[in-house]
Amino acid sequence: MKTDIQIAQEAEMRQVKEVGAAYGISEDELELYGKYKAKLTDELWNRVKENPDGKLVLVTAINPTPAGEGKTTTSIGLADALSRLGKKTMLALREPSLGPCFGIKGGAAGGGYAQVVPMEDLNLHFTGDFHAITSANNLLAALLDNHIQQGNGLRIDTRQVLWKRCMDMNDRVLRNIVVGLGAKADGVVREDHFVITVASEIMAILCLADDMGDLKERLGRIIVAYNDAGEPVTAKQLNAVGAMAALLKDAIKPNLIQTLEHTGALVHGGPFANIAHGCNSVRATKTALKLADIVVTEAGFGADLGAEKFLDIKCRMAGLKPDAVVLVATVRALKYNGGVPKTELNTENLEALKRGIVNLEKHIENIHKYGVPVVVTLNSFTSDTKAEYEFIRSFCEERGCEFALSEVWAKGGEGGEGLAGKVLETLENKESNYAPIYPDDMSLKEKVHTIAAEIYGADGVSYAPGAEKAMARIEEMGFGRLPVCMAKTQYSLSDDQSKLGRPSGFTIHVRDVYVSAGAGFVVALTGAIMTMPGLPKKPAADGIDVNEDGKITGLF
Repeated sequence: MKTDIQIAQEAEMRQVKEVGAAYGISEDELELYGKYKAKLTDELWNRVKENPDGKLVLVTAINPTPAGEGKTTTSIGLADALSRLGKKTMLALREPSLGPCFGIKGGAAGGGYAQVVPMEDLNLHFTGDFHAITSANNLLAALLDNHIQQGNGLRIDTRQVLWKRCMDMNDRVLRNIVVGLGAKADGVVREDHFVITVASEIMAILCLADDMGDLKERLGRIIVAYNDAGEPVTAKQLNAVGAMAALLKDAIKPNLIQTLEHTGALVHGGPFANIAHGCNSVRATKTALKLADIVVTEAGFGADLGAEKFLDIKCRMAGLKPDAVVLVATVRALKYNGGVPKTELNTENLEALKRGIVNLEKHIENIHKYGVPVVVTLNSFTSDTKAEYEFIRSFCEERGCEFALSEVWAKGGEGGEGLAGKVLETLENKESNYAPIYPDDMSLKEKVHTIAAEIYGADGVSYAPGAEKAMARIEEMGFGRLPVCMAKTQYSLSDDQSKLGRPSGFTIHVRDVYVSAGAGFVVALTGAIMTMPGLPKKPAADGIDVNEDGKITGLF
């Protein structure tokens, strides 16, 4: 059996200008990064922005197992299948972080015969967007510490510095550090922290900004610290906005690549859904909607994370209205949620499936609360059985959901035609009445409680004393109308990853709350969630190499 990278390396790619031409994009409207990658120019957006929008399909999933369950693979295969059925379709996906690429989960190019290419480029440095975001983030950190060193005219309280440095790698030893050690000229000694680049507020800002003007306004609103009077200090006050924008001037432009079957894919931005808002950029999604009849996008991890944030944060801010949601499940993940150990997931177990399918049931109920029709698809594995498929099919149809089996990993677009047919039926026959699950004018506590109770199924929410105080302060500063971005484990509907299936009788524990004023949301950290992941005992990096011909091996 060929690996993902072997399939990708054997692919016959079209030049990106040919891919763009299929959507009416001229070569002058592309900024080429070699033959197979390009950024879209502002001139293209200005030309197409008055075009009518296509249909928007969100792909999300049940709570995953630690290995991931193929949501991006399904998105890519669905787009190829829709293209095969004669629909002008485009993908809008996220870029991968290097952390998972060298850690455990893998990249974000899909898998098998449902991939976007060039796969190695995408999963490594791509067009440099993440490097630009990292540089802008750390420039702001450097300017902040330099301001403190050079007299501290803004009277920044070094015990209340909020802005953290970042890097696009899993490195647990950098979570909590001390800076400024050494001589007086080496800076002021204080505690500092690192987050992974995808958790940086600048990543969120880039993904939510409409244009350069909006980007700069958002960058200026970033709260980096509080002064000795307890007042917020912003990036604008540090005169950091122009320099950060200069570093991000190319990164803000969406990237165009292609699937193995030459469907266009705008891959741009990459916030994690467990610690950030988990969606690709607004610019990429909006541009795709102007260029195609159907746009397939995805949001990270389970629907309790990525989809909730897509529907409550991204769509609210950007004025997007999804027409359908595809909910991805696997027999393996449902059995895992039913208590089966990872080592026994390949064995038929209908009893475990019955226990675990309540997780799928909860996600179906949740999406329906937003007024959007749902199509459930099973990403197939060779170990699955017909009895397991039929049980899940009946379960979904009894709950008013279309159901289709997806075989896109093995067959590409052809293996997704059944799913594509169900999606088209849904788009044509079922109306979407999308609305966020809470209004802007709810208090922050009410918003957190609504998400915890309605989406997670929690009995209530408890707050650490510092979190409660921070939330009150945020509302006093005038940020109470912002949506809430919940940071939570992806493996459970609760904030305890050991609680599988559809847990009940639990409380969500909020340990910290802070405002991302530039991004435009309030972050609530729950449970033991970390904004700087660590590497596993045997990281994926162990198996990655490059030969004398420059060919990369072991990258999935």
